[in-house]
Order: sequence, then C-alpha cells, then structure tokens
Amino acid sequence: MTTMLNIESRGRRVLMMAATVAVALAGTACDLKDTLLEPQQPGLIKPGDLQSATGAEAVRTGALERLQRATLGGNNNQESIWLLAGLMTDEFKSSDTFSQRNETDQRNIQTNNAQIQSEYTTLQQLRGYARDAANYLKEFVPEKPAEQAQMFFAMGFAELQLSEDFCNGIPFGVTVDGVPHYTPPVSTAEGFALARAHFDSALTLITGTDAFSVGMKQAILVAKARTLIDLGLFTEAANTVPAAAVPDSFQYNLTYSQSSGQDNEWWIMTLGTARYAVGDSVDLIAGATNRILNAIPFASLKDPRVPNTGSSVTGTAAKGFDGQTVFITQNLWGRDDPVPLVSGIDARLVEAEARLQAADYAGMMAILNALRTSPRTIGIFKVPAMTALSNPTPTTKAEAADIFFREKALWQFGRGQRMGDLRRLVRQYGRPQDQAFPAGNFFKNGTYGTDVNFPVTDNEKSNPNFTKCIDRNA
Repeated sequence: MTTMLNIESRGRRVLMMAATVAVALAGTACDLKDTLLEPQQPGLIKPGDLQSATGAEAVRTGALERLQRATLGGNNNQESIWLLAGLMTDEFKSSDTFSQRNETDQRNIQTNNAQIQSEYTTLQQLRGYARDAANYLKEFVPEKPAEQAQMFFAMGFAELQLSEDFCNGIPFGVTVDGVPHYTPPVSTAEGFALARAHFDSALTLITGTDAFSVGMKQAILVAKARTLIDLGLFTEAANTVPAAAVPDSFQYNLTYSQSSGQDNEWWIMTLGTARYAVGDSVDLIAGATNRILNAIPFASLKDPRVPNTGSSVTGTAAKGFDGQTVFITQNLWGRDDPVPLVSGIDARLVEAEARLQAADYAGMMAILNALRTSPRTIGIFKVPAMTALSNPTPTTKAEAADIFFREKALWQFGRGQRMGDLRRLVRQYGRPQDQAFPAGNFFKNGTYGTDVNFPVTDNEKSNPNFTKCIDRNA
C-alpha cells in the first residue's frame, strides 16, 4: 500500500484562503471606485480568515508543504535537511563552490552556516505550523481526527529529525497567539521523548478504517519505531511495527510536480545542477587515489539500490559545478519522482536491528535476506530481486553491526537516516567517531573534521535561554 503525501502549490493555498471570503460588489459606481483605490494587501491572511473548516484545511496544507520542504525540499536550489545530512555523512560529497556545503562535507561546520541555519529554522517552523493546524482542525473539523493525527505526526517527525541531526541541547519553544514562549535547551534523549509523545498523541486519534486513516497509522507507527530505536528501546520498537501492522509494501511518499513548481530536491542538486556527487570510499587528490575511511562505496559498488553514473577515480569523467570534482550522478530519482518519508522496508530494518541487539544474528540475517531476495519498490523505483548475502552468519555484535548498517544504508540511501545511524554507531555501539564517520584526507583540502552533528545555529541566540549547544557529542 502506498500513501501519497500530496502537497498543494502556494497558489492553490492562496485560492483556498480566498475562498473563505465572500465579496459583494454592490452599490454605486462611486462606491466601486473608492473600493478599488483603497490600499490592497492581497497576500495578507488575517487570523479571522482561519476561523473556519476551510481555513483549518488550508493551514493543514501549509503544514504539509513545510514537512516536504524540511525533508526533501522542492526548494529551487535550496537544501533540505536530508541533503545536508547526506553531505555530512558518506552518502554524497560536495561538487559545488559554496563554502557552507564544503564545510558540511568536511565535518567542520560553523555556527553561522547559512544552509544549516535555514534548515534548523524550517524544521522548527514546521513544528509551529503543524501545532497550529492541529488546533484549528480540532476546533473546526472535529469529524476528521485522522487529519489532526497527521499534524501530530508532522510535529513528531520534525522533532525526530532535529534530534537525530543536531547537537545535544535543542530548545523546543512554541509561539502562542504571536507570542514566543522560549524554552531552555533539552538533551537529545528528551528531544526523542518529545517526538515519541507526539506520535503517541497521533495514534490515539486514529480510529477509522478508511484508507487515509490506515495509511496514517502505518506511517506513525514506523516513525515511532524509529524514535524508539534512537532511545535504545529495540524490542519495543520491533513490537511496534510487525508485518501485520506495517506490510513490506507500505510507503508514505513525498510527491512532486513540475506544474506546481515542486521539484525533487535530489534531482535539482544532482542531475539538475551537479552540486552533489554520489559518495564513495575513494576519490582523487591531485590526481592520486585517496581512501576515505569508514565510507561505504555507494558509487563504485553499483548496487541496484543506489543506481549511479560515473567513476570516482576516472579523471576524465564529467566534472561537477565546481569544475574540478569528478561528478557521479544518482539515477534513483527523477525531477518529479516520489520519495518515501517512511516505509515498510524501514519497519523490517527496525525488526532486524532488534534481532541484532538480542544477539539473534541468524534472525537478523534472515530478515535482511528476505528483503534482498524479493523485488522491492522505493518511491516508484523498482529494485530487482538480489541474491542473498554471501556473508556467513556473524558471531560477534561488531560483525553483525557492520553487515546491518551497510544494508540499512543501501536501502535508505538519501532518505535522511544515515546521520542518525552513524551517531548511533558511536552512542549505542561504542565506536569512536573516526571509526564511524568519514575520516582521513578531505579531497578539497586538509582532513575531515570531528563534527558528528549539526550545531544549533546563531539565529537561536535570540532565545534568552540559549547560548550554545550543551555538547556536540553523538
């Protein structure tokens, strides 16, 4: 089953808002002239315009657009969090000239990085948009509780993504009636707990058996299970997403449309502008082959889950936007191809990691091989059946983790989970950061840094309770 997250264009949102206002053109010609000469603010939406079912639905549509913008964009050459996380890890590398992208790739990020600042703000604003929409829906559309649940899902997803990708010490304030309510920074674990609470609130609202309610419940369950994994509650996470509740075929897709100006951001930054190249475990420095420690060879592996064109070590290959970096382009997503926000494949990987944590390595391998040996769909991309893993059943947790996180990275390539997984390899599996994240010589200059997350950026300093991250630990 595939649930499509359809995002309305800005123009249609304005029309929806306009539909709440009836204008009677009655009276004399003089009256009409006076009206036409009055100062006009056609883009201004007053609070009173939202006090209706139509207004509530319009705010919900706006929140959904924010969810798409925050995760995989459609932002016309402006990053989303999934792109930045892919750049920070080994999924992609910068073939661009922007210093903000290059420092992100190098894992040496400044607190005034404009790209990171934009995405931090977008995720925090998503929380506010979804909160407002949930309140309006509760008041004006109480007969559709699943739509309220969708907004709690959006809130929780923003908090989950912030907690996975940013430092320890994020403030989670709110704005009520235009007045900001500042909060002090909280720990990463408290951020995950906040996301979990919102997913639980969403689940209490899902009571219907219609397709929308069923699809929303499955999406919420997968997101909640991911949060439980982040909290180290592996058994509870697996029990949340059994196949009976979330089938393998389930997808909750972000959708795109050229006609509404919403492009798949991976297409924009790769095929569209050549600013992001598919990552690899090797690259070139001054014409010599350079090994990137800990990196999965996404480009050179030529795995069917990460289709790409180009070679990291062919100096005559096409160059990226910077005119220097060997450009390897992804062929997984086209300009308007959908991308799963959460999926049944994600659910099976949750179950596999629970087996790993329980030292049931044979059970873990059985789940991973079941995923491989049947055709799968990611968005609309068809992954053919693959052979089972040739590895013998691992005998140690370290060996099992190597196999598991490699398979997980290939199944979830470019979908915003790699950063959280590398942090968990440090936090939950005890690996030093330089044995989990890309390390060694950086192909543009110097060496990789030691950052394992994004900093909360300087714009948060308007919050009187915030000065800096509690720490930058994984």
